[in-house]
Amino acid sequence: MNAAADFAAITSFVLELEKLKGVLRKNRPLGQTRFENTAEHSWQICLLAMSVLPHAAEPVDMGRVIQLLLVHDIPEIDAGDVNVYDAAGRAAAEAKEDAGAARIFGLLPAETGAQMYALWREFTTGTCAEARYARAIDRMMPVLQNLNSAGQSWRENGIRIDQVTRMNHPKISGMFPTLWPLIEQQLQDAVARGDLGPASAD
Repeated sequence: MNAAADFAAITSFVLELEKLKGVLRKNRPLGQTRFENTAEHSWQICLLAMSVLPHAAEPVDMGRVIQLLLVHDIPEIDAGDVNVYDAAGRAAAEAKEDAGAARIFGLLPAETGAQMYALWREFTTGTCAEARYARAIDRMMPVLQNLNSAGQSWRENGIRIDQVTRMNHPKISGMFPTLWPLIEQQLQDAVARGDLGPASAD
């Protein structure tokens, strides 16, 4: 093992991650006018994941969940953030994300890079309990933000409750069956306040 070469590769990787701080999402931090960045999102969902563990429907390795959450959005450095309700935009970003994952994790020493790329793939496929947990958390946080910001990004993007339910219910309710009804009631309240659009007519 060449320590100098490894450290140079690791330094290149962690400095590349600085760019994640400049990738803007669609939600604004509560009480602020700016948009949050993806690095902030990654930190916050790790803490949410730790906090709701007692309500999980199945046991998970929290250490692995945190690893999945920390790596899952790194390819946004190359692909950018796409509104989760924009199906066409999400489909177009998939190839960019895969190429971005290969490029960015490829900056690391080979073994470490392969491990991180495998974690990213594990999150995207969502087959194991930890990946399902992480994906549920990733969907829960923006819902909580909108519920507590007068539906900021929902209103700005014309989002309706059926879109929110269709996108989030399968992921959240499966892992957190006792929490989803609480979220669902808050969604109905948001519609009543005008923070979230009513269900589509068709």
